[in-house]
Amino acid sequence: MSGDDRHAKPDAEALNLDRDVGNFSFAEDYAYDAGVGLNEEVVRYISKVKGEDEWILDFRLKALKAFEKMENPTHWAPKKLDELDFGKIRYYLAKGARKTRSWEEVPEDVKKTFERLGVPEQERAFLAGVEAQFDSESAYSNMKDYLQKDGVIFVDSTEGLMKHPEIFRKYFGKVIPISDNKYSALNSAVFSGGSFIYVPKGVKVQQPLQAYFRINAESFGQFERTLIIADEGAELMYMEGCTAPRFETGTLHSAVVELVALKGAKIQYVTVQNWSNNVFNLVTKRGMAEEEAQVRWIDCNIGSGITMKYPGVVLKGPRARGEVVSIALANSGQIQDTGAKMIHLADDTTSNVTSKSVSIGTGQASYRGMVFMPDTVKNCKNNTECDALLINENSRTDTYPAIVCSGEDNSVQHEASVSKLSEDQIFYMRQRGLSEKEAVSLAVNGFVNDLVKEFPLEYSVELKRLIELEMEGSVG
Repeated sequence: MSGDDRHAKPDAEALNLDRDVGNFSFAEDYAYDAGVGLNEEVVRYISKVKGEDEWILDFRLKALKAFEKMENPTHWAPKKLDELDFGKIRYYLAKGARKTRSWEEVPEDVKKTFERLGVPEQERAFLAGVEAQFDSESAYSNMKDYLQKDGVIFVDSTEGLMKHPEIFRKYFGKVIPISDNKYSALNSAVFSGGSFIYVPKGVKVQQPLQAYFRINAESFGQFERTLIIADEGAELMYMEGCTAPRFETGTLHSAVVELVALKGAKIQYVTVQNWSNNVFNLVTKRGMAEEEAQVRWIDCNIGSGITMKYPGVVLKGPRARGEVVSIALANSGQIQDTGAKMIHLADDTTSNVTSKSVSIGTGQASYRGMVFMPDTVKNCKNNTECDALLINENSRTDTYPAIVCSGEDNSVQHEASVSKLSEDQIFYMRQRGLSEKEAVSLAVNGFVNDLVKEFPLEYSVELKRLIELEMEGSVG
């Protein structure tokens, strides 16, 4: 591939994020099934099927004990988590086919799934590498040859543990420990799939790497574990897309994502969540930034019934930077409980949080944020902006900031605003020939437009389309 090809602009229409694009499933035919419910036998079964070393099994069993002892979080969490019945979830389902780097060798039903989601077209159009996970295991993995020559590693977590233990084990569970919360402990006990990425010193990955996480089965739990390490001076962008069909029963998605940016490295992590409304999306994401490193989370939460997600950055080295850009749309019956955590542990560190939420119908959107600057650091800065838009009378939004600012010459700015959709604005646009639905969609897109621009080109146009779809039936 030529240098010009590497920098080619992707087609903005390449990524189809239609709200209903994931609402299909195929008949279940699994070679490995851990059954329903969670206990030590299930954990041992998962570890045995995956052929893991003894230390990984010990890690899982320790996490299971922690999970069983811990209660559901009450502060950093939305309400209604107690409605989730862990005894009715299936924790491991796999086809049994080996992961392939040839699209033609992917099992037929799995291939049809990802073809309907547009995976091969997107890979050819603008991606440097792709990982496609179907239920518990990765089904397809591929990366451009020039990245392999540069020493970049992009595999699923199982292969990372097996083939690169000297790198993986050093950082695994260090950014997000087992005891962080009940759902990080759950993930640590039953994790399967997810991505492991290592970018060597000074290597700058010009095109995005992307993973697709697909839930096909009913009453299922997906627990991918992602670890991304950017060595000194390295740079990369990673994007994830998530879909699931609509079932009557609850489905659980509980991922753990750990990012490590060493001295001068830059990591951008982009998420567009398009889960169906039966999904509990309870995710723990955190990055660690060493000296002069940057970690940036760009997050869009549109689907799921309940989302609990607060991407964070631990600013560990001097002059490190952390940023969270977040959009959340809560439609009727949805709870979007999102936010950010910024932990300043070194001098001259900077963090920024920009959050916008839209509540539609009876939807509930909440921002929970933490900024922590102890008296052991100095010259640290944070700026947080939270804006919420209410579409209907019964829409709801809440803001829960937690700020600790001590030390010398440290500063924190927090600004929050709540507004209602302006009837005068809608009337004005209708007088110029727009329908009420078009006027509302235009107003909402205008509200989030400055953040949509932060997403890669291949997402930004489609996000506007998704927002328009969410607006259907929201007025009246």
